Amino acid sequence: GKAVDLALKREGDALILVGETRGHLGASLYLREIEGREDGAPPPVDLAVERANGEFVRGRIAAGQVAACHDIADGGLLVAIAEMAMAGGQGVALRDLPAGTAALFGEDQGRYLIETAAPGAVLAAARSMGIYAEIIGTVGGSALTLPGGGAISVNELTAANEAWLPGYMAGG
Repeated sequence: GKAVDLALKREGDALILVGETRGHLGASLYLREIEGREDGAPPPVDLAVERANGEFVRGRIAAGQVAACHDIADGGLLVAIAEMAMAGGQGVALRDLPAGTAALFGEDQGRYLIETAAPGAVLAAARSMGIYAEIIGTVGGSALTLPGGGAISVNELTAANEAWLPGYMAGG
């Protein structure tokens, strides 16, 4: 009864990154699709951190503090943000993102994005449990806006995403 999905919901909510970004690009979707390489070791897995971060997120959901949640997996941080924006038809003004390609597209384990109207409570709970968490953006508008002003319309992202399979099936 308390389950949440990945669709961003409310203008003004905070988008919080849970879990540390280390920038592991090895064996990533970015390397395969953008660089044309399939090399490097996948990111290391720390089961204790995985469990702690997962239990933290589950606890915030149970406490009613999470409107949307998504794991950061294939494609990394920016792909997960785009998936949440497309699912909810909401934009995000991003700030304080980790720097560099590896940080933005790396597939480090044990990370989540959560949308919340109670960022102070979520961050305080994270601190008390020794969980890394930081606000990386604010939900709202119709575009994904990067620090420094670069933006792409959520409608354009959705159209490109939805056109992929028909284009592939047509041999394009």
